[in-house]
Amino acid sequence: MLLRIHPETPSQRQIEKVVECLYDGGVIIYPTDTVYGLGCDIFKSKAIERVARIKEVKPEKANFSFICHDMSQITEFTKPIDNNLFKLIKRVLPGPYTFILNANSTVPKYIQSRKKTVGIRIPDHNIPLEIVRQLGHPIMTTSIHDEDDLIEYTTDPELIYEKYRDLVDIVIDGGYGGNTASTILDCTGNEIEIIREGLGPVDIF
Repeated sequence: MLLRIHPETPSQRQIEKVVECLYDGGVIIYPTDTVYGLGCDIFKSKAIERVARIKEVKPEKANFSFICHDMSQITEFTKPIDNNLFKLIKRVLPGPYTFILNANSTVPKYIQSRKKTVGIRIPDHNIPLEIVRQLGHPIMTTSIHDEDDLIEYTTDPELIYEKYRDLVDIVIDGGYGGNTASTILDCTGNEIEIIREGLGPVDIF
């Protein structure tokens, strides 16, 4: 299904339809403040296996991230974050960053990395934020990549739908997406390490 949702003022009825799909173990494609994402409910193991098959990776090696609604939801899934790091994360989120943090036991084992870490995002985009808010817990996210050598990410939701219509349950059309992914910062060591420089500026710390 291709579901058009207004990116600024998403319809609650349409968001509810997406949330019902996630509760039922569905897989969706949705816009973010960076590129379009592919994901599902973090507590639906079969849905996560489907996403891993689409990405052609094993779930335990996939390094999938979470989309959270706010800071309090982040702390439900991570080990205690020190004060300075908490302030930094709060200052730049919502925004185009993925923070790799130490996972706690709430994170399902089948999506924890071997290092027991988890990538966390709060995108500056109303559609995924409303989905997560109504769902009541995070959704898993991974970027939609393009096979084109020149274009790394597909930005047109109708083209995404044509490619993935038989693999996912809902493709949300929230308008054209970006073609630059989030900046990934590993915060699990003594120093913050830049894993990938993306849309988010790296001179924030």
